[in-house]
Amino acid sequence: MTHRVDEVASAIGAQALGDVSIKVTGLSEPARAGPDHLALAMAERYLPDLSKGRARAAVLANGADWQALGLEAAIIVPRPRYALAGLTPLFDPGPAIPRGVHPAAIVDPSAEIGVGAAIGPFVVIGPGARIGPHARVADHVSIGAGARIGADVVLHAGVRIGARVVLGDRVFVQPGAVIGGDGFSFVTPGASSVEVARESLGKTGGRGSAQGWVRIHSLGSVRIGDDVEVGANTAIDRGTIADTRIGDRTKLDNLVHIGHNVRIGRDCLLCGHVGCAGSAVLGDRVVLGGQCGLSDNIVVGDDVVAAGATKIYSNVPSGRMLMGAPAVRMDTQISMYKALRRLPRMMKTIEALQNAVFSRSGRD
Repeated sequence: MTHRVDEVASAIGAQALGDVSIKVTGLSEPARAGPDHLALAMAERYLPDLSKGRARAAVLANGADWQALGLEAAIIVPRPRYALAGLTPLFDPGPAIPRGVHPAAIVDPSAEIGVGAAIGPFVVIGPGARIGPHARVADHVSIGAGARIGADVVLHAGVRIGARVVLGDRVFVQPGAVIGGDGFSFVTPGASSVEVARESLGKTGGRGSAQGWVRIHSLGSVRIGDDVEVGANTAIDRGTIADTRIGDRTKLDNLVHIGHNVRIGRDCLLCGHVGCAGSAVLGDRVVLGGQCGLSDNIVVGDDVVAAGATKIYSNVPSGRMLMGAPAVRMDTQISMYKALRRLPRMMKTIEALQNAVFSRSGRD
């Protein structure tokens, strides 16, 4: 893909300087850049690497002297990392799937395929499913009966979409994700060990009734809003009666698990290995670091941020910053860490004081 420097700058709303007619075919680290690359030298530590490569044009942060760096053209950006969000789509065509339905795909006669959609080989589309305009469905994807796939959706290889799942427009799903599997919901005829433990807080042991676990079937499905992204091998379970829901523009990393009946708001960010147990509710703009875990049936308010590996067992008010297991306020957890590091020294001090007291008592 070839773009002029001024076209790239215009696409991201940045300023172009020098010979803006130079054509570039891709992005590159400064030291590896060829003459047809647009070098990314948006931090001061990367500027010396420009002399190691052969880039004629580069993307630079405010204040950089592009001419002194020997460049013929430059694009100046005020917020470098944000600029990447505009630069990278220009050079990423996405999965190359020809428009239309591949001969090796299996599409039920009652399914509807939108204008300009691309359906790859070995795709299976169930009865009554609807695929939106310009959606791209890569190889080995399965789409269940009655599913609704919005416009411009991208489903990478091996994605599984269950029955009646609804995906909004421009949803992006990475390989191997499963959306709409059954929820993990089981019950015993009598009180289970889990119920006993919760009721007694472990005081009476965890032994419950002898009966085995019986499945509660999942009659709901999954409903996902617009501009949501789902990472590789992420699993989103269908609801028991109502749908599991994920709001507009929320992003899920790889290996995230969303349990049955969970409701996630808009503009949330869930990093790798996050697990949300059934019926948890997350507000808008919630950020959960990697390996965070949420108990079932809790409510997390808007704008909550949790550091990696935080374990949230109870409701969280809006705007709270969390860390630790169990989760506490971030500043409190930092104080706890500091106190923990001081424990060995404190124990030595206590031991010395004990020895001094016992020694004095012996003399008296």
